[in-house]
Amino acid sequence: MERGIKFRHLEVFAAIARAGSLKRAAEHLNLTQPAVSKTLKELEDITGHILAARSRAGMRLTAEGEVFLQYAEQSTAAIRHGLRSLQASGAAASRLRIGALPSVAGAILPVAARSFAHAHPDTLLEITEGPHQDLMARLRSGGLDLVLGRLGRPDSMSGLSFQQLYAEEVVVVARPDSAALTARSFAELDPFLVVYPPRDSAIRPLVARMLIAQGVALFRNRIESASSSFGRALVFADPNVVWLISRGVVAGDLAQGTLAQLDLPTAPTRGAVGIMTRADDMLSAPARAFSRHLALQVMQSA
Repeated sequence: MERGIKFRHLEVFAAIARAGSLKRAAEHLNLTQPAVSKTLKELEDITGHILAARSRAGMRLTAEGEVFLQYAEQSTAAIRHGLRSLQASGAAASRLRIGALPSVAGAILPVAARSFAHAHPDTLLEITEGPHQDLMARLRSGGLDLVLGRLGRPDSMSGLSFQQLYAEEVVVVARPDSAALTARSFAELDPFLVVYPPRDSAIRPLVARMLIAQGVALFRNRIESASSSFGRALVFADPNVVWLISRGVVAGDLAQGTLAQLDLPTAPTRGAVGIMTRADDMLSAPARAFSRHLALQVMQSA
């Protein structure tokens, strides 16, 4: 049986499952409908099971087809990755596209990227920083190979997998000369301009729940932004500005004393930070190697 199944059988079957129609699958594969139908019949003869049945809505997978589909997709993904790895091992350099949320872009990522580049000089790293929602969309579409950052809301993680590296919390920071440093509750921040996480950011729900639990309304005098460069520039420019941000974004500023942390309880915002990938895709060799460099950097900095 194993010798009889060919790549075209798996590719056609997966296309039928995705399209739900022989006609649409044929159009996607640039084949004729009879050719697609014949290939499906060959696969069913080889496996000894009916994998898809016609219905009024089109083609519907049988119970056996549903089971076979997950292994068919894993196999075709593995073969494609293997071919790309072979192509990349030649004269042309391979490319690894990484998305990074601001909390990791200036923390563990630079050291891990430097060590990876030294160990894998033939792989070109592309680093893209951006908000959670945008990076998740690019990851799903194949525009990024992996994304580093906070674990998002369950609805934003559909079709993705997550490998935790460490956990961090949101902090409230201001200039060292800011009067906000005397605040002992979030209600005392009302006179200040607050840089607050936007709706599509991974930390927004955590911050919102924390404030609700403490009986604090959403700050009226606020600017919503996920930009680390904007938040840093604004808080540096004005002692009357406070910034709610993941600790990883400002860890260097806090260590150097250019920013100071307010003594406010933010433990409820502690959340997982890690590597996000497509759940139905196998990581390429460069992506697996980069993940190891990240994990090593986390261990060394712990």
